[in-house]
Parts: sequence; structure tokens; C-alpha cells
Amino acid sequence: MEPKILLRLQFLVRVMRKECKHLSTTDQRLFGSLFTLEKATRLEEDPDLAERVEAFVGRFGRLQDTVGDKLLPLLLTALGENHPPPSTILTGPNAWD
Repeated sequence: MEPKILLRLQFLVRVMRKECKHLSTTDQRLFGSLFTLEKATRLEEDPDLAERVEAFVGRFGRLQDTVGDKLLPLLLTALGENHPPPSTILTGPNAWD
């Protein structure tokens, strides 16, 4: 494996681990008890709860972007696999051609 690719993979794994840790912390704070419809309707009146929901969504999205757009394509490249660009994966069955 090329040293440049290895270094980038190592960096992305470190980033992903940090993102997982932060997401887990937010998950525990948000879903420590059941997230009910009642809680969801209180979001406008409860800024702390709204911030926790926003933090969870943002952290989940960043983790998803890191894994799907950066880590997995680079890992596939490092393993010698052909893959479509992440932006074309959902465009249809011919994206792999």
C-alpha cells in the first residue's frame, strides 16, 4: 500500500473514532430515557433538548460523511477494488459500470 494512502487511512480512522466517541456521548445524553412524541413536541420550548437533538443529527451526519465519502472509497482503492465515486452510488445500477 502506498504510504500516502496508508497515512490518509490512519488519519480518517482517528477522525472516525473521535466522531464515534462524541456521537456516543450525545446518544447517551439524548436517549438515556425513551425519546417520546411528547419530547419531540417540546423541542421548541426546551432549548437544551433541541441542542442535544441537533448535536446528535450533526454528529451522525459527519460520521456518515466521513465513512461513506472518505474512508470507504479510500479503503476500496487501497484494496485495489474498483468503485464508483460516492456521489454516483445512488444514481442507478449502471453506476458500477
